[in-house]
Amino acid sequence: MEPAGLTWVLISSALVLFMTPGLAFFYGGMDRRRNVLNMLMMNFYCVLAVPVLWMVLGYSLAQVPFENDFIGGFDSFLLSDITTAGDGGMLATIAFLGMFAAITPALISGAVAGRMKFAAWAVFVPLWLFIVYVPVFKWVYGGWLGQRGSLDFAGGTAIHVNAGVAALAAVLVLGRRRVDPAPPHSMPLVMIGTGILWFGWFGFNAGSALNANGQAAQAFMNTFLAGAAAGLAWVLTEWLRDGRPTNLGAASGIVAGLVAITPAAGYVSGIAPVIIGLIAGVICCYAVRMKTRLGYDDALDVVGVHFVGGLVGSLLIGFFANPGFFEAEFSAGLFYGGDAALLVEQAIANGAAIVWSFILTFVIMKVLDATIGVRAEEQAELTGLDLALHAETAYHD
Repeated sequence: MEPAGLTWVLISSALVLFMTPGLAFFYGGMDRRRNVLNMLMMNFYCVLAVPVLWMVLGYSLAQVPFENDFIGGFDSFLLSDITTAGDGGMLATIAFLGMFAAITPALISGAVAGRMKFAAWAVFVPLWLFIVYVPVFKWVYGGWLGQRGSLDFAGGTAIHVNAGVAALAAVLVLGRRRVDPAPPHSMPLVMIGTGILWFGWFGFNAGSALNANGQAAQAFMNTFLAGAAAGLAWVLTEWLRDGRPTNLGAASGIVAGLVAITPAAGYVSGIAPVIIGLIAGVICCYAVRMKTRLGYDDALDVVGVHFVGGLVGSLLIGFFANPGFFEAEFSAGLFYGGDAALLVEQAIANGAAIVWSFILTFVIMKVLDATIGVRAEEQAELTGLDLALHAETAYHD
């Protein structure tokens, strides 16, 4: 890895790490004031536990050997075969991928907000990491799905679809909250979290080029455009539908656009990121209302934004992938001279991730529920998880 590329990967790793506090603020502001510290702790726990687990075994199972179809091995257990010989590029890449591993289970926390025992969450995260995340990550990057020809530049399938459908499985086991949903307790906190997420997402997407090159620059631009377009589309949609634009709509739209462009960031160019953002903003604006019609209690819209947004972006690669622009060897989308083969592969990859993640997450939650219990006690939910589970409060009158 060239010095410029190494520098960019290290910077991108720090940017992705910064996204987890941003996500904590985003979710924390959306949650009730009596649960905000619990939400922050659920997110920060992921950056406490997952990096250690990633170093011990996660990276090895997810990537080594790279050509394995379904799962890696133990060759890089404790990173025992990794050195700084040469330029240190491998070590930087491992750190970068570890930041992805840390934020992925944190995404699920928004769906279970206000009612999951922290002890159950502390066990759920490592189980989900090894049983669900690591295999899907392996399949997409180096494994059988990647070998078939599906594309996922920065984690639309491996991260957002994977975590989004896991969130659905988790809330189906947990059940509905005992209190009626409430509006965000702090929109300023939500907007700050959104800004941090957007800032960090430049590392998330452009850093996935693993180099400082033209593809990284285009991914950077795509991240900028898709977030803006989706935020605009969401605001206009709710303005026309509900008669008013909202800050929450703008924030949710920006995140939906960032999610949607994630799988496509290094494969599309020109007007494509704007179109992807506009489509994702409109679809996700309506998708977040599915929970009311279908009866599942996704507290902070993880399913509607991350699952739906990731799926939309991944499938749109089948239309907008432009290998000619990048002078690269990947399949072209339908609008750039390709046939339906890439779209089919995108559907297969997402279908496999959805089935695996939903079933295994459901099983994990059921086992935890039967052993240590996953649901907080009724009084804890009513008085707030901050005091009940952490003996702290965010606000002192």
